[in-house]
Amino acid sequence: MARIEDYAMIGDLETAALVERGGSIDWLCFPRFDSGACFAALLGDTDNGRWLLAPTSGGTTSRQYRGDTLILETTWENDDGAVRVYDFMPPRDEAPDVVRIVEGIRGKVEMRSELVIRFDYGHIVPWMRRIDHARVAVAGPDGLCFRTDARTRGENLRTISTFTVEAGERVPFVLTWFPSHGDLPPATDPEQALIETDEFWRKWVGACEADIPDEWRAVILRSLIVLKALTYEPTGGIVAAPTTSLPEWIGGVRNWDYRYCWLRDATLTLLAFLHADYQEEARAWRTWLVRAVAGDPADIQVMYGVAGERRLTELELPWLAGYEGSAPVRIGNAASEQLQIDVFGEVVDALYQARVHGLEFQKNPWDLQKVLMNHLEEIWREPDEGIWEIRGERRHFVHSKVMAWVAFDRAVRSVEEHAVDGPVEHWRALRDEIHADVCAKGFDEELGSFVQSYGSKELDASLLLIPLVGFLPASDPKVRGTVAAIEKNLVVDGLVLRYRTQESDVDGLPPGEGVFLPCSFWLVDCLELLGRSEDAVALFDRLVHLANDVGLLAEEYDPRSKRLLGNFPQAFTHLALVNSAFNVVQHLPSPMHRRHAG
Repeated sequence: MARIEDYAMIGDLETAALVERGGSIDWLCFPRFDSGACFAALLGDTDNGRWLLAPTSGGTTSRQYRGDTLILETTWENDDGAVRVYDFMPPRDEAPDVVRIVEGIRGKVEMRSELVIRFDYGHIVPWMRRIDHARVAVAGPDGLCFRTDARTRGENLRTISTFTVEAGERVPFVLTWFPSHGDLPPATDPEQALIETDEFWRKWVGACEADIPDEWRAVILRSLIVLKALTYEPTGGIVAAPTTSLPEWIGGVRNWDYRYCWLRDATLTLLAFLHADYQEEARAWRTWLVRAVAGDPADIQVMYGVAGERRLTELELPWLAGYEGSAPVRIGNAASEQLQIDVFGEVVDALYQARVHGLEFQKNPWDLQKVLMNHLEEIWREPDEGIWEIRGERRHFVHSKVMAWVAFDRAVRSVEEHAVDGPVEHWRALRDEIHADVCAKGFDEELGSFVQSYGSKELDASLLLIPLVGFLPASDPKVRGTVAAIEKNLVVDGLVLRYRTQESDVDGLPPGEGVFLPCSFWLVDCLELLGRSEDAVALFDRLVHLANDVGLLAEEYDPRSKRLLGNFPQAFTHLALVNSAFNVVQHLPSPMHRRHAG
């Protein structure tokens, strides 16, 4: 089975596919990120659906994205010659497409296309028929229309095509989704689609006017392209990843569905786009955020569907063996029902940052924030499940309390800086009460560090956010002690763990997960704030070089096997990369810290 880093992503701003280095599309959900997969070999085997397009005799491959686009170019070379395959998904008009174009470069190469369609996450074999020079697959609500000039045949519940391509020849394939009750979608001109897709991405990237040094420009722009590709264009929501159930440890059970929008990403997302001058994307995200959390604040969730859906019922799919046997495979996410108090701070902070960075003031979001503050006043003293969505007994997590402080702090600043109305003296008092509570109960004098939860002796990488959100300055001895303790106890091979457990092995890795890449970027920011610029740059350089050959990062990393882990590509990681870049690369105050200091 391919490694996670062997995949590249293509997408159309409503869904995405993963293309393996050997030419197989092993994951694709139509028509949305969170729809059922028609290719699920990523989490099972070829019988669960995939689309292979490669030379019959194999060969060596190299691949890259075409410039600053999401058009994947894979070049094959063997004794017969060389070919190039262009894989892309045109930004959607109506029907979503996957387009693959084979181009002959040298010699005469025999190619094979093997299309295995299995709807409902690899579970349902569709009814296939020929209609108007197309092969059409239908089952339940889903239909797929497969068009190509190459000769095709049915074989063992697969659609096979074998053909040769010579230098200068181009053979296109187009796979289009449509609702099974509707008419067949109109044919897509693959060459015109290639031109338009190229123009779309180049124009979008060209709108970035941020001052980015040439050394890191490609890295930063690739992360921004990933974030744009993970945006569900109709609503502005951004999914955490296009996949479900890629494991946090090979063979483990921490296999979660990340095809949803987390409120925790709200501020980082907004800042990443705003610092790169993408105000339209930031505005769309803010609008999604306000719609999603509207209603009774007691019903606020940590995550929502791409259109703001609240019911994300978690199910297991027993017919899928899991990535490299990492079972169970899950769809939906029960963590959506948890109490995570930190999300109140993320929402209020994101809306505050929108005003600070010049997005037009809107009355409804401010009215919403005041309602959220009233509810937070009632619940901030309660234990919760915390940032890492621990499925166990609730605790008084320090990070959750700190983010409750952030909520009241930003509410106070909103009144002070933006002339909005609110009980500012009352909020100041609550802010001060929370601050004193955290410093008294969340700091361990013996360890010289803040701890994971009140009364605990455990460390937690989320404590790195204390100076980044402005709770205490980096110069404070409590912060310096916390960073030092994390460097000593949570760093493995130079990278940061979320936390340790009593079951951690001799190399310091807790059971079931690797080092956590977003936390490692947080350490980059802290090092810069502490004046350790050389260390910050060195760690940043190390992190960006963990990306695969096309610049994509997952959530976690196994430093022993040197493999990426977790859902892929991961928005949280790329968000952290972009925001750390504006800190370290430009040697400016951290975007996270700069927004809060004062």
